[in-house]
Amino acid sequence: MRGTLLANRRGIQRFRQIAITAVKSSNIKLLLFCCIALTLVMAATRASDFMGWTNPSDSLDQFLPPGKGYAIVMNTWKRYDLLKQSISHYSSCPGLESIHIVWSEPNPPSDSLSKFLNHVIESKTKGMKKVELSFDINTEDSLNNRFKEIPGLKTDAVFSIDDDVIFPCSSVEFAFKVWQSAPDAMAGFVPRAHWIDKTLGKKDYYTYGGWWSVWCTGTYSMVLSKAAFFHKKYLRMYTNEMPVSIKEFVTKNRNCEDIAMSFLVANATGAPPIWVKGKIFEIGSTGISSLGGHVERRTRCINRFAAEFGRMPLVPTTAKAVDSRYTWFW
Repeated sequence: MRGTLLANRRGIQRFRQIAITAVKSSNIKLLLFCCIALTLVMAATRASDFMGWTNPSDSLDQFLPPGKGYAIVMNTWKRYDLLKQSISHYSSCPGLESIHIVWSEPNPPSDSLSKFLNHVIESKTKGMKKVELSFDINTEDSLNNRFKEIPGLKTDAVFSIDDDVIFPCSSVEFAFKVWQSAPDAMAGFVPRAHWIDKTLGKKDYYTYGGWWSVWCTGTYSMVLSKAAFFHKKYLRMYTNEMPVSIKEFVTKNRNCEDIAMSFLVANATGAPPIWVKGKIFEIGSTGISSLGGHVERRTRCINRFAAEFGRMPLVPTTAKAVDSRYTWFW
């Protein structure tokens, strides 16, 4: 009898151990299932970012009063396929009111190109407000043309962009909101830095810092105008108040107009720019930054401009604007 009870107890204990093991195993499987399900849900919500560049529901404002949106000023040069692709994409961004293509080629834009771009804009903005398209024709081939004052520009906000980079409309709309919080500053996606070069034994000699120096230190002092918001007043200031010697230097060297604009804004505000985090899609194959000696040329520009301004106006900062709705880890 006693042996039977002992066997029964052992059987019950073994059953409990098996049950506990099974429950733990089930909990692990359930936790694993929940993790997988959560990953799939978050991936689905980001599908528009991976599969396309536009999601109107992501925009912060679907409709803005006239003049309260922004104008795109796009620099281009004999890359018509890239131009068509960029215009087609940005036309559907909700806050966009006008597109101004900076045209510095010897021949004016063809009728077929103009017709195609207007058709694209009409098809992309169907049922929405009308987006105006214009070619700002320049007789001189100079990088300064991208900052010429635009007569009759209706919006205060200017989104300066190259034709070979694409940002999702949701990122552009977020950057626009960031700029609205500090409209005197530049707010952009591509940060760069300047550093005091102590190796030469001088206190006023500077070195240009590219993306890797920003990535390593988290510090920047410029946002490049290849993808940045700024107030339209800086177009007037660049056209009328930028030292002629600097504009001549930019034209001759075909470089550094973006650094010159950063100097201009920093000199006017005494404040740093704002780096906005966003996904960038490079659709072009080459650019001046891919050429040898790029950092050396940019270093020369920084020191030349600092001498012209009589001081170093660029202000370093470590702040970064991040849209926390779409960021897993801050």
